[in-house]
This record gives sequence, C-alpha cells and structure tokens, in this order.
Amino acid sequence: MTERGTGQALATQTSKPPALRPSIALALGGGGARGLAHILMLEVFDELGLKPKVIAGTSIGAVFGAAYAAGLPARAIRAHAQAVLSQRLDVARLLLAARTEPITRFLNLLPVRFALLQPEPLLSSLLPAGVPNDFAALAIPLRVVATDFYAQEQVVFSQGRVRTAVAASMALPAIFAPVMSEGRTLMDGGLVNPLPFDVIRNEADIVVAIDVSGASTGPGKHQQPSALAALMASSQILQRSIVREKLKAQQPDIYIDVEVDEFHVLQFLRFNAVLKAALPAKEQLRRQLLRVLKSQAAETLPIGPPPAEPAKKRRLAGFKRLSPARKI
Repeated sequence: MTERGTGQALATQTSKPPALRPSIALALGGGGARGLAHILMLEVFDELGLKPKVIAGTSIGAVFGAAYAAGLPARAIRAHAQAVLSQRLDVARLLLAARTEPITRFLNLLPVRFALLQPEPLLSSLLPAGVPNDFAALAIPLRVVATDFYAQEQVVFSQGRVRTAVAASMALPAIFAPVMSEGRTLMDGGLVNPLPFDVIRNEADIVVAIDVSGASTGPGKHQQPSALAALMASSQILQRSIVREKLKAQQPDIYIDVEVDEFHVLQFLRFNAVLKAALPAKEQLRRQLLRVLKSQAAETLPIGPPPAEPAKKRRLAGFKRLSPARKI
C-alpha cells in the first residue's frame, strides 16, 4: 500500500471510535514568506482527516493559523493566498525594492513615518473573508503571539479581535508599523517566540511544531548582502537562534524543520517556489503523523476485565506523551 493510501486507511481507522484518537496541538512558526510552506503542512492534516485541538501561531504562522482555525480547508487557503499574492503585492514589492531616495519620497506620503506599511490593511487582503472577527467564533481555539515593544515581553492573544492580534504578530519592525492595543505597542511575535509550541504544550496529547525560520547555508563563497538583504536576514538569524535555544530546554513531539532558507522574509511573490521547496517537509510530516497515530493506536487497545471482578466494564488505556521529538 502506498504511503498516501496508508494514511487514508489509518485516518479511517482512527476515526472509529473518536475516543481512540489522540488530540493534537499545532504550532506554526514565523518566517515571513518562508511561512507560505505552512499551507502544505495544513494540507497533510486535511489529507489524513485530522483536526488540531488547538493552534498557536507567530507572524505568518498566525496568519495561516487563523485561516485554518476558522474552519477553512487547506485547499481554500492555498487558492486564496495564491490569488492574492499574484495580484495585490506588487506595490509592496516596489516599495521594498526601492533605494534611499524613493523610500524617502514614499515615507513622506505615508501617514506613518516610521514604517513602510500598515499591517492591518495588508492583512485584510491576506486573510480569507471566512475568518471571523472574534476569537470566540473560531472553529478551533487559537493562540497568537506578539511582542510588547516597551515591556520587552511576549503577549499571547486568545480572545478579542482576531485581525488586531494577527496584525500585531506580523508587524516586523521598520517594515510594518506597530499595532497599538490597550495602551501597548505591539510588534512581530518572532522577536520573542518564533515557534510557539510551548504556549500550547499542555493542551493536547501530541504537540506538532513547524519551523520555517530557515537553516544556515554554511561556509563558502557568498556575495556581500545588500542593506535590505542584511536587514531581512537579521530577523531570521534572531528567530533561528531563539528556536535553537528553546529546543535545548524542551521539544515538541513532532518537529518539522522546513528547508526554505533560500528565501528571505519578503519574497512572497515566489509563492510556487516556496511550496515546491517545502514538498519534502510535507512528506516528512505525513510520515511522522502516521507513525505517531499508529503507535498511539497500538498503545490504547482495550484491556479485559480482571479475573476477580468479571462484571466490571472494560476500560481504555490513557494516552502517553511521546518521547522527545526527533528532528527530521
């Protein structure tokens, strides 16, 4: 049987009865355009017939996490993202590709002089219309991570306006203006928690974390980066360092390190290239989930009545947390 066929068969098996299926918490990390790879990871959940119990997202992970938490299938999220990114980001691309004098002229025209773009108007195009305005209306509980700039600490949203929280989570400094909410100045959640699996660690039997921060390209001959490239790469280096330190202290049950390091944070127009690069990670996630589900199914077989008490009803063994994640 093929791997896909195995997944479909196992998804059918684990759906009867529902009590035998372990709950899954899904964490989607930040990484700008690299986070387009999250779409393929969500497709795996749909193809296996799985639904996360809770989702946590940072930056671009919060964007796709909100869409999926709204109950939209991954194929609809993919179609919407592709349509939007092929038509509506040309202005942003031109702004960010401009040099000092053009940038100055544009900044003089913008109402906010300390950033190129406002996050909420852009987010209104990125998020599908089916995403509700309030966390309470989401089909799946959602946690969105942002950074309180002046308090220098993490802020986790789980209630209130979804778009405000997601806009704050994706507000990369200098590129996007901060989001003001309840007297706080909020910025990109990747500054404090690029891969927020710890936020939902105790809310499900299995924790899955998708890391799109990108790996090092290693030593070798490289051209000198432009000022813009250096600025973009610095945020990715920061996020990667934070993730590495977090993994030393604790690990999710399934950790997928998506190899999308060739893309920088603003290359959204390379939509198809990012998804192609993420295909191996998609299959890795499928294999890991199948392995976990098969293992959990084997560990939750019915236990017969003890000899001294034959009238007692059968019971099911509880789920056991898996051993620390294996990096794949």
